[in-house]
Amino acid sequence: MLIYLIAGEPSGDLLGGRLMAALKERLGDGVAFAGIGGENMRAEGLASLFPMTELSVMGLVEVLPRIPRILRRVGETISDIEMKRPDALITIDSWGFNGRIHAGLKKRGSKTPRIHYVAPMVWAWKSGRTRTLARVLDLLLTLLPNEPAWFEKEGLKTLHVGHPVIEGPAAKGDGAAFRARHGIAPGARLLCVLPGSRHSETARLLEPFGQTMEILARRFPGLAVVVPTVETVADEVSQAVKSWPLPTLVVRGPEKYDAFAACDAALAASGTVALELAMARLPAVITYKVSPLSAFIATRFLGLSLKFVTLVNILVDEAVMPELLQDDCRPDRLAAAVEHLLTDEAARALQAAGARRALEKLGLGGESPGRRAADAVIDFIRQHREPDNDR
Repeated sequence: MLIYLIAGEPSGDLLGGRLMAALKERLGDGVAFAGIGGENMRAEGLASLFPMTELSVMGLVEVLPRIPRILRRVGETISDIEMKRPDALITIDSWGFNGRIHAGLKKRGSKTPRIHYVAPMVWAWKSGRTRTLARVLDLLLTLLPNEPAWFEKEGLKTLHVGHPVIEGPAAKGDGAAFRARHGIAPGARLLCVLPGSRHSETARLLEPFGQTMEILARRFPGLAVVVPTVETVADEVSQAVKSWPLPTLVVRGPEKYDAFAACDAALAASGTVALELAMARLPAVITYKVSPLSAFIATRFLGLSLKFVTLVNILVDEAVMPELLQDDCRPDRLAAAVEHLLTDEAARALQAAGARRALEKLGLGGESPGRRAADAVIDFIRQHREPDNDR
């Protein structure tokens, strides 16, 4: 069984890696992979058609200079799929790129079953995308329990499989071992800083984060910082933190989860990592910033209107994790919010309790989402094969 997977950013790569692992668990040597992915998918045996970093960009204005290259990559990817004739195509999030792949294959009359994993947030903006997905997909796998109803009314087969973050290693870090490895005293204050996984994120967040560290260095003598990062932005992150006034350690890979367990609080770019921090019970301040023009277009012309941007907060409809976005992404406000979490034990406990309620809505304590997703894919492929024995 050949499965073609496409992830366009690190969070999708993480989901793809876990799905691949579950598929191998179910099928053993009976499954092979092709497609586009990052370090997690490569670890499970994927040889990426081209570097996933070319697709890891966020913001309407930020993506404009890359459009010609991205469109070329769309054509190359469609040609590769047609040549390999996989048993199924599974795209993961990144609908801006992946939607063009599905539409292109449909236009060319491809018989490859088309599956998408992670539904666009149609409940937040651009609800008309339900019809767009229904026209080009055969199956949609969602992370949230409320999402299937949005797409099923358009006739698209949709299954809720749960969020893989609840089965990941985020809650299994060894903080004591991390501190011992890096010579950090057991009682020393340690802050986890996560400036994003895309160049467009780090380009806007590393500077205010550095200025935030300057404020915190004055307020907390002896504070140290750990910065987990990923290959897409590792070089620029490592270079930027050299000028920070606090002892700063940059780590990659599985050490991230030990770092979570070792730290007292976190400052993080909005994204999947907020869920991982919730799983690790690490209190966090969430922030994000895109260009003013991107923000204006999204709210004025595209109808984006969210009370919260962090999924933890969305799920329980309250500000469990503080969000400082756009104009609020200022060093003084970021430092004050981090200071509050470092010094107020009641605030830390309150955030942990709210995060637990959110994670339970994602399936915490239930069946493995990765295995549920793998079973859904295998069942769908086998059903699709039945009427087409020449495939």
